Amino acid sequence: MEETNRLAPPQMVEGDPRMLTLLDVNARFLPHEQFRQLVANMERDGHLTSTPLVWNDRESGRLVVLSGNHRVLAAIEAGLPTIWWMQIDEPLARQRQIALQLSHNAIAGQDDPAILKELYDELENVEWRQYTGLDDRVLDLLKKVDVASLGEANLDFASVQFMFLPDELERAEAAFDAARSAATADERWVAGLKQYEPVLDALETSRAAYKIGNSATALGVILAVFERHLSELAEGWFDAATGAAIRKGMAPLETVFGVRDIPVETAAAVRAAVDRLVREGRVPGNEPWRALDVLVSGESYVGTGVVIT
Repeated sequence: MEETNRLAPPQMVEGDPRMLTLLDVNARFLPHEQFRQLVANMERDGHLTSTPLVWNDRESGRLVVLSGNHRVLAAIEAGLPTIWWMQIDEPLARQRQIALQLSHNAIAGQDDPAILKELYDELENVEWRQYTGLDDRVLDLLKKVDVASLGEANLDFASVQFMFLPDELERAEAAFDAARSAATADERWVAGLKQYEPVLDALETSRAAYKIGNSATALGVILAVFERHLSELAEGWFDAATGAAIRKGMAPLETVFGVRDIPVETAAAVRAAVDRLVREGRVPGNEPWRALDVLVSGESYVGTGVVIT
């Protein structure tokens, strides 16, 4: 390993962030929404609350940002006239520059989810919760935390990738193959390219209606609205005017009742009635849903708390 000598302590410098040189190749990326939140935080605070690392390259006369490129960019966009940074003035070989950059990105602690949940729950103001920059995936995981029993992070999550493909078969197949080879999502949902703009419009409408900035939260709103209109999906198999099915096959029960769940008391009574019909041989054991045929056939049956006539 080259340059095993210790670095001299960096000095703290205050200056115009616009005079700093950002990295041409930076392995660390920041999603757009998180960057916008970073800019908003700086506009609120009036300064940085964490310090970039800068190297003074005396040969070129450049001040190179080794760590904190996004913070510097955000400071510029937030209009901050000056910021503080840690500055290394001694010569650095290219290998050591890269090692410093990658170590700052890679060596980081992990949050204890139980403590993180406890601290987050203390924030009563919505604006301060937004200030933290915690995304919906993290917040959803926090809902599942058992503070009494969980000592360290061991939480599962799944990533989903939306792909909007063109109508042409060859182009669609090529795009899908490229996305499949490059992505690591647990699930991939394919849609037509012409649906891309309507999806963005739906997300924007949800954000505007509820005054939220996070796309994942906006998607949650869209799904909640969808859940309230499950019964409308019956149009895919049911003709309301004639009361007859318009296709063969199976239909989801939630499109019949308009809900995914029913009270356990009702479910227990229905289950008992179905079990009785199966025992009596009036309903096949491998097709218990045919108890509904008994309901609509006009036969009379009195079960445990359920009357089928």
